[in-house]
Amino acid sequence: MHTFLVFLLFVLGLLCIIKGGDWFVDAAAWIARVSGIPSFIIGATIVSLATTLPEILVSVMAAAKGSVDMATGNAIGSVTANTGMILAVSLIFMPAVVDRRKYLPKSLIFLISIVLLWALSLSGEMTVVGAVVMIAVFAVFIFENVHEAKRELGTSVETREKPTGKDIGKNLALFLLGAAGIVIGSRLLVDNGTVIATDILHIDERIISLTMVAIGTSLPELVTTITAIVKKQSSLSVGNIVGANIIDTLLILPLCSFISGGSLPMESSTLWIDLPVCFLVAVITIVPMLVRGRFSRWQGIAALLTYVGYIAYICLI
Repeated sequence: MHTFLVFLLFVLGLLCIIKGGDWFVDAAAWIARVSGIPSFIIGATIVSLATTLPEILVSVMAAAKGSVDMATGNAIGSVTANTGMILAVSLIFMPAVVDRRKYLPKSLIFLISIVLLWALSLSGEMTVVGAVVMIAVFAVFIFENVHEAKRELGTSVETREKPTGKDIGKNLALFLLGAAGIVIGSRLLVDNGTVIATDILHIDERIISLTMVAIGTSLPELVTTITAIVKKQSSLSVGNIVGANIIDTLLILPLCSFISGGSLPMESSTLWIDLPVCFLVAVITIVPMLVRGRFSRWQGIAALLTYVGYIAYICLI
């Protein structure tokens, strides 16, 4: 009976995120249209903050309980999954020409955040000083988004849709219900999926955090991306993933450092395997776009193959 309930809740979680993702993307796209703010910025801020709630909750709770491997593995694993799996899928199915001016600041902050995390953790732990530095860079990210949004608002007054009170209420409800469905569904998937992995397969905590938990907490980004692909909202999808990765790196890990007593230990495997792979898939998906001004399908294929190879490696060692 217990096993049946675990599988039932797992399926229920899947249904929640599928429907929640549909509502969420529709509402986010509507917000972009009526506000005049580009979909990429909406994706990198409002949408990414909502879709990273599972990562924030899982990592913070793990740090509070002393499970530092779970906290760091989930955050770093989520960034790698977001880039090497979810962004890769988006690029394979929906490569596109982009406005480099809009993508450049956030893309550079994303790449810098991974290098910064690695550099500040070389001693084997992230200290309070390192956490403060990363939060300061996160503040720069927020400032850049606010500045860009204000600039776009000033140039799009005449082209915005004029929403009615009914439209506002409906889309606000869809956004909140969609976000709730994604978060609750992800929680059900992660909790019950982890029970299956630990009770039946007896897998190591680091492996679980880097694979099942990381992919599970990245499901909101995956659902948002797949829904955005279906609805032809590529900018919303890419913005969501880039923004979510910046939040995972520059906000979640520093918070975990504070919660765990001012120091967040980093295993050597995290420093010399997990973070380098994370940076590699980021370079594959971001740098060619910054140089050429477009995403290409080969970037998605290369990133996905790298991610699959990485998952196979950590599961076999």
